[in-house]
Amino acid sequence: MIFNCGKFQLDLSQPRVMGIVNVTPDSFSDGGKFNTTEKAIEHALQLVEEGADILDIGGESTRPGATPVPLDEELNRVIPVIEGLRHVGVPLSIDTYKPQVMQAAIAAGADIVNDVCALREPQALEIVAASQAGVCLMHMQGRPQTMQANPEYDDVVKAVKDFLAERLMAAEQAGIDRSRIVLDPGFGFGKRTAHNLSLLNHLNDIQALGLPLLIGLSRKSVLGQVVGLSVDERLHASIAASVISVMKGASIVRVHDVKPTVDAL
Repeated sequence: MIFNCGKFQLDLSQPRVMGIVNVTPDSFSDGGKFNTTEKAIEHALQLVEEGADILDIGGESTRPGATPVPLDEELNRVIPVIEGLRHVGVPLSIDTYKPQVMQAAIAAGADIVNDVCALREPQALEIVAASQAGVCLMHMQGRPQTMQANPEYDDVVKAVKDFLAERLMAAEQAGIDRSRIVLDPGFGFGKRTAHNLSLLNHLNDIQALGLPLLIGLSRKSVLGQVVGLSVDERLHASIAASVISVMKGASIVRVHDVKPTVDAL
């Protein structure tokens, strides 16, 4: 299967690793480590050296309870990083739900829009459709500020699958070809531990939609709840989660720890 994203046609016949570049002071795992343009670019280049197939650049934390970032601040964080990396040789993904950021990032050289809101903000569908960018549509119950307050589902797998099917249809109707779309069940976004584990065990149900799956479990609290370890001690659990995800059909894993994940896969 080929994922058409911007300047790239990414062959997904083998699993791909998306390296996380957080240009933020408050991300749950590495907030503040790379929150200058120079540090972020240096970190991104290191991830490519370690084997990252995609770089995911974000300027606003979407961890539970995160404070929204003003538009100008998000743009100031991510656009110089994208401009600095546009010739690095791998697809660049912009991790945002704000249509204005999507537009500016695509103009600056981003190849993929990774949207936790699945292009539900006004004009988001139109902006992506008018470009050549690939897109990741993710499931989230609620908003980052409140999503972990009390998430409930009758059947989490069916709810996630139905939502992604509906967003896929909306994207196609807007003119975004299927070859430009990947789907993300949204681990940790409005889901309890049992919901996350149920989704992981039934990824094949989501895969039945016929599109590649992107899975982000790296260092997340669900892993901490399983192994009883803090965010800085979840490397082995994160690697295991990526390997399990790929064995269950994931095409792309989004991770902080690129080299160990590449080796494990």
